[in-house]
Formats: sequence, C-alpha cells, structure tokens
Amino acid sequence: MVFVTNADGGVSYASPEWTAFTGQPASDALEHGWFACVHPDDRETAIAFLTKARDQQSEYSLRARLRRADESYAWVMIGAVPSYGPPDRTFLGYLGSTTEITPSGSEPLSAYGTLARFVPPPVHPATTPGSALELVADHLLMAHGLIEQDHAKEMLPALRQALMTAGRLLARKMASSDQSDRFH
Repeated sequence: MVFVTNADGGVSYASPEWTAFTGQPASDALEHGWFACVHPDDRETAIAFLTKARDQQSEYSLRARLRRADESYAWVMIGAVPSYGPPDRTFLGYLGSTTEITPSGSEPLSAYGTLARFVPPPVHPATTPGSALELVADHLLMAHGLIEQDHAKEMLPALRQALMTAGRLLARKMASSDQSDRFH
C-alpha cells in the first residue's frame, strides 16, 4: 500500500489498497485520519515515533498493528523515504509503503520504529496489487533500501529523484481525478 505525505507528515495520498485492507475510505485516511486504524495500544508509540522521524526528516521503518476490514489486527511494516525539492532542497514530505508482515517469534510483540534506511519487506501474498505507478513506487522504495548493500551509493541520487517524481505523479493523479475516482 503506497502513501504520500506532505511536509507536516499528513497523508496526502493513500492507494486504493488502503481501503481494501482496512475498510477505511482513503479520504478518511488523509492527514492523520489513518491513525484511527492503528491498534489502540500502538497508537501513542506510532504518533511519537512518526513525529520524531518528520522532525528529523529521516527515513524510517515502523512496525505496528493495523485494523483490517474484518476488524481483526495485522502486523505491518510502515516505512518511507523523504522527498526534497526546490528551492534549496526543501523537505516536501515522504513517499512510503505499508506491508503486512508475519512477525517472527524472536521479535518483541510491541510497536517500535527505527530511524534508518528503509528496506521494505517482501510483499505479503494476501496484498492485492495496485496501479502500475504504485507498483513502480514500491519497487523504487525497495531499490532505494537495498542499493547500499551492493556498494552502489552513486545510484542513490537517481533513485531519490525517481522517488520524488513518483510521489509527484501520484499527487498529480490524485489532483486530476475527482474525489470518487481518487479513492476507490
């Protein structure tokens, strides 16, 4: 599930998969409305952590529980990469993804976040694919997270530019559609 935030950290785009997964209309997820789907025991941790990430304009990974459309909860990994633009590399917000995960028995059963390189987990088999642009954004996020493992840091500026472009295109897609077309 791909998302875009503004510089204040409020969601400005949520992919249609958000609604399929949570049952919450994407329009209700905008700004900070998506927190209604975070497990009550994880909400305070998520809000505090995401505020810290935004204030530091850092890449991040956050593990928490989200309410599914059937009212059960699933563990997810939420991660994002900051976007910068003119003038003077102004912080624009984040392009990120949310992926259902199966926690291993060795991890603590609590929400937590990490301010570090975001490496998306493999897509959960139950996740329905999004639009071609959302799939491209997901793959760009994956490439961005993995590129340093191959010692190819010189590719990071091009990947960051591609991520920023994908975020703009998603925002443009949202702006050019009416409300009912944007949020399935």
